[in-house]
Amino acid sequence: RWWLHHSLQVLDENLRQRGSMLVIKRGRSAAVIIQLARQFGAKFVYWNRLYEPAVLQRDIELTSELEASAICAESYNGSLLFEPWRTVKEDKTPYQVFTPFWNKCLSLSPPPEPVSAPEKLPPLPDGLGSLPLEELKITPHSHWDKGLAKSWIPGEDAARQRMDYFLKDILRHYYEGRDYPAKDLTSRLSPYLHFGEISPRRLWYACRSLELMDPRPGIIKGTEEWLRELGWREFGYHLLFHFPKTPEQPLREQYSQFPWTDDYTDLRLWNYGLTGYPIVDAGMRQLWTTGWMHNRVRMIVASFLVKDLMIPWTEGSRWFWDTLVDADLACNTLGWQWAAGCGADAAPYFRIFNPSLQGKKFDPTGDYIRKYVPELTDVPHQYIHTPWEAPHLTLFESGVELGKNYPYPIVDHAEARQRALSVFEGFKKK
Repeated sequence: RWWLHHSLQVLDENLRQRGSMLVIKRGRSAAVIIQLARQFGAKFVYWNRLYEPAVLQRDIELTSELEASAICAESYNGSLLFEPWRTVKEDKTPYQVFTPFWNKCLSLSPPPEPVSAPEKLPPLPDGLGSLPLEELKITPHSHWDKGLAKSWIPGEDAARQRMDYFLKDILRHYYEGRDYPAKDLTSRLSPYLHFGEISPRRLWYACRSLELMDPRPGIIKGTEEWLRELGWREFGYHLLFHFPKTPEQPLREQYSQFPWTDDYTDLRLWNYGLTGYPIVDAGMRQLWTTGWMHNRVRMIVASFLVKDLMIPWTEGSRWFWDTLVDADLACNTLGWQWAAGCGADAAPYFRIFNPSLQGKKFDPTGDYIRKYVPELTDVPHQYIHTPWEAPHLTLFESGVELGKNYPYPIVDHAEARQRALSVFEGFKKK
């Protein structure tokens, strides 16, 4: 909501620079749009499609009512590379494994090239009127959003600047460095994609152009790997379109009977980064502060919730939906069902991330942890991932008192792993 407010604000500014403005109305979509069309004699209504189930249903109703009112309605694909109904198998059934899905996408004709925005727009008719953006009341009433404002600049211009920076300075390092959360070696374009401030088509063609201009191995590997990540985004929408109940229900229906726990004390400790596992806590605090989390860390914290704590994936999905600036129904659902082993191309139940080993591998000197868990700033790097193993004198000299200013681990990972394996194996046999 924070991003939405500022994105609409920037959109209005951009439209005004071109001689138009953003018009905000309140009411049922079809009724408001038909009223406007009749008021000003419009014969056509055009829009870019979205693919969430509720929005698709709204668009079906809107199209029907517009056509019943003798107004031509037409929508376009502005948010995906490929339409979900084109990325199916030969027998018209949807793919549920990523690699053959992506191969299918790559076998199709390339997506249309993006069209530049017009320099000028005709002025809107007199008497149109608009609600003030502030009347939507979607901004926070407290100052908890300072971290968001420090971390992000919403809007199309900011999206273009980030794309240019990513392509120029990051992409050649992306393949080797994308898993290290302390380094700025990911695109950070996901919120801009979600809010339509940049299109996947523009990113696709920018990457392909870079490949032609600079065919060094680092660029080629980085481009292919990053376009594959765009492919995972497409895969999420493909699944959501064909399986619209998955935001609440597992794709693998048998998992609806899985014996999750309901320890909501552990859930709250996970929410606020108080699990006692530094890499998990750093990720959850990065999320709360900036509205974003590095993808490698998203996998670690998700595995911890559903495997170590055995808490339902839907609880994690809801928390991410509330706190991510790039909260995207398709991608959020895909990621959480993957972690829980109940979705498409899911991680096998016996794949359980060890948070300490993951931290040592991908944040070896603890720079990421120290940034978001300041209680551990002075802990030597050999203990930064397992402070409970540090000698008492080391903790004392580092200003850490376990159980007081930083928690003990809320579970023993080795024991939690065995418990999870036992429950999953028993469930599988049953």
